[in-house]
Amino acid sequence: MKNNLSEMPVYAPMTPNEPMDAIGHRIQRFTISRADHPALISEQGTVNWRDLLGQINRIANRLRDAGLEPGDSVAALSENSADYVALYLGVLTAGGCMVPLSGMASAETLSLMLSDCRATFLFVSQKNGNLLQSFQPGLQGLPDDRIVALDENGEGIGQTLKSWLGDASAEARPANVSLDDAFNIIYSSGTTGTPKGILHDYRFRQRQMERMSLYGLDCDAINLVSTPLYSNTTLVSVLPTLFHGGTLVIMAKFDARRFLELAETHRVTHAMLVPVQYQRILADAEFDRFDLSSFKLKLCTSAPLRPDVIADAMARWPGNIREVYGLTEGGISTSLDCAAHPDKWSSVGIPTQGAEVRVIDEEDHELPRGETGELVGRAISMMRGYVNRPEQTEEMLWESPEGDVFYRSGDMGRIDEDGFIHILDRRKDMIISGGFNIYPVDLEKALLAHPAVDDAAVIGIPSEHWGETPLALVVLKSGHQDSSLTILEWANGQLGKSQRISAIELRGELPRSTIGKVLKRELREPYWQKIAR
Repeated sequence: MKNNLSEMPVYAPMTPNEPMDAIGHRIQRFTISRADHPALISEQGTVNWRDLLGQINRIANRLRDAGLEPGDSVAALSENSADYVALYLGVLTAGGCMVPLSGMASAETLSLMLSDCRATFLFVSQKNGNLLQSFQPGLQGLPDDRIVALDENGEGIGQTLKSWLGDASAEARPANVSLDDAFNIIYSSGTTGTPKGILHDYRFRQRQMERMSLYGLDCDAINLVSTPLYSNTTLVSVLPTLFHGGTLVIMAKFDARRFLELAETHRVTHAMLVPVQYQRILADAEFDRFDLSSFKLKLCTSAPLRPDVIADAMARWPGNIREVYGLTEGGISTSLDCAAHPDKWSSVGIPTQGAEVRVIDEEDHELPRGETGELVGRAISMMRGYVNRPEQTEEMLWESPEGDVFYRSGDMGRIDEDGFIHILDRRKDMIISGGFNIYPVDLEKALLAHPAVDDAAVIGIPSEHWGETPLALVVLKSGHQDSSLTILEWANGQLGKSQRISAIELRGELPRSTIGKVLKRELREPYWQKIAR
């Protein structure tokens, strides 16, 4: 049964006679122009563009020989590796739609996602072999000969990539695709039910790849990749680097010291990092002994980067920082040039070229600058929709008075007098206490200003008197033994009367996703479960 993904509505602005330069076709040119240039560097060694393209074409041709048709979904469950990158590009070269999956998901969720996207092939790393075995018996439409081990050891998975490839031809036969065709499906995070599958077409990715090249992610880039390939955060920088024939330095798993070693050894120029990675890298005791002078730009996304962390990085780490705010769905796209706007480090910048951001109230009316509401956006890159979820796609849309479609962000924020966007919190994380709206980020900023506090998260918990009330979960810096009461009194002294924190609990660490977001739903759950019983 076909997905018919290309038939989903188009919400992105249309450009007449927009040129098409499919990545599967474009990279074939590198066999001549960049044959000996390093394409991938990993712990397994260096692969040049000539050899990488040979593997990409063999994967593409083998997929087609095994029955892949244009638009078919191909899923992968793996940590970062050179073979994973080759698979990603091989699927696109064959005309398929890539579906990267998270090894952090449960077996039940993975099974649901594979069914939802109607995956025709599944590639799994040995590290995820046990996870595969826990859901493989229940898979529908995925016979064993279409499940392949994405490394040399296929124990518990079946055939290895090498044996599956066999004598597949390395002839360049990239599929012809259109801007409307499916490029990839990225699944949103979720702990219950099936996460939403976000469909990106070639229009979305091509426009994004061209825009990101303006930040130097081009043929000269040496991009250190330390976040997982199933995350759009990673793909935002990885795809343009590959599109332009640059070099990826691949980490299977992030480690701050190893990041510094690789950056120095390979003269890295770019990296896409999340806030917690900046903090861990800068906190490394040996940070200042590493030669990082090759860096031109560091990017940051997934959560706002604290001004004090920006200040530390700008002072000690060569190269600029550009903070990027957007949704995996697209629509909203802003950027903050930290070197150019040191007075705006508390913001996420201004809309990128071709993007527009507005603020709306709970009745969907547009608000003027300075007022707080939900951020909505329209940009050159906008998803086609959630796969098999037309109702939830419709809920995502806001139509402007001019008749243009914007995407709802779910983030509460405001636009200042200079046009810079400030994010306050996720709408679902906002605390309503005694009728007052409390934005946890304001409370967290106060806590993080305390000299003993290393990390903090504020959540709303049930309150008989107020409905809900703010609770702070705090991680102390090493060597500090301040009491929760001392920090509570200090923080509340910095806050308004309606913002005050009810209590502080000290924690050893806060739960985070693989791209560094604090899992607030996980933190809230035990407190709300008590009153649900």
